[in-house]
Parts: sequence; C-alpha cells; structure tokens
Amino acid sequence: MSTENISVTHDIDASRYVLQVDGTVAGYAAYVQLGGVRDFNHTVVDPAFRGQGLSAPLISAALDATRAEGFGVLPSCSAVEAFIAKNPGYADLVQ
Repeated sequence: MSTENISVTHDIDASRYVLQVDGTVAGYAAYVQLGGVRDFNHTVVDPAFRGQGLSAPLISAALDATRAEGFGVLPSCSAVEAFIAKNPGYADLVQ
C-alpha cells in the first residue's frame, strides 16, 4: 500500500495514535501515560483494512512521536512488542 494516503495523528485526549487511510479511521495504537513512560497496551486495525501492512506505519509513527516527546515505552501490546523486536532501532525506548 502506498503511504501517500496514510496519516497518523495523536489524539491526546483519547491517549492514542490514530491511523487514517484516505481520511477514514483505519486503526489506532492506545497507550496509558505512566510518568515518563507510555504503556502501549492495545493496537487495532479495523477488519476492513487488515492484511495491508498498516500496523507498521501506525506503530512506527507512534514510537517516533513518543521518542520526539522524550518518553520511554512499555510495549505491553504484543503488536508493539513484535514491531520493536523486528526493528531494533526502537529498542532504546523500552523501559
């Protein structure tokens, strides 16, 4: 899938990063803020959008933004944990 029609925004009030495809919400990565650490505890891709490799851009955008904001990560969601294992450049975020 082309990344041109994909965007990820931070919904601070809902404590989640929201993935949109062509303006339609396709999923999210939710977290709980624990001081200087974000516990990413749930990642969802809508069934209509599954199988398109969308969890990777969602999780990478969430982790990039979390790093830029100076927070660490607790990957209690298995999708986030697996993404970090496959992308060791994010391992330094894990608390």
